[in-house]
Amino acid sequence: MHIRPEARKTVLEIVDRYKDEPSPLMLILSDCQKEFGYIPLEVQEVISEATGVPTAEIYGVVTFYNFFTLEPKGKYVIGVCTGTACYVKGSQNVSDKIGELLKIKPGETTKDGLFSLDNVRCLGACGIAPAVSINGKVYPKVQLSQVDKILDEYRNKEEA
Repeated sequence: MHIRPEARKTVLEIVDRYKDEPSPLMLILSDCQKEFGYIPLEVQEVISEATGVPTAEIYGVVTFYNFFTLEPKGKYVIGVCTGTACYVKGSQNVSDKIGELLKIKPGETTKDGLFSLDNVRCLGACGIAPAVSINGKVYPKVQLSQVDKILDEYRNKEEA
């Protein structure tokens, strides 16, 4: 696959923005993620050409950090906390229920591009476990009986 000229130009502008930084790779990747919603191989190759950092090294960074992604995410990114407090209070069951209703597994996106499901290590919300985050909005003490209603909140936004 070949990157569009305007996308290539955007990547090069991002790289240029950080040319004077001592270790710019994370900053470049972060801005590319914000710009494109994910970091496909074509973008990694342009970054490699512009910085001299091998594509394999860039790929290693992208796949190591869970906030970077190689695939486009859904409009609504659901993060189910699987940290100890949330796990003990049933977050795995919540994640399973969401996956069952959306017909996806953690790390996947629905066919319509509306939802992505991720299990995350910690939301920093141990006191309200199990916690679920959707595009930054945190839902406290989520019970299985609430899952469908929470998802409907976002489905209804699309129909309005």
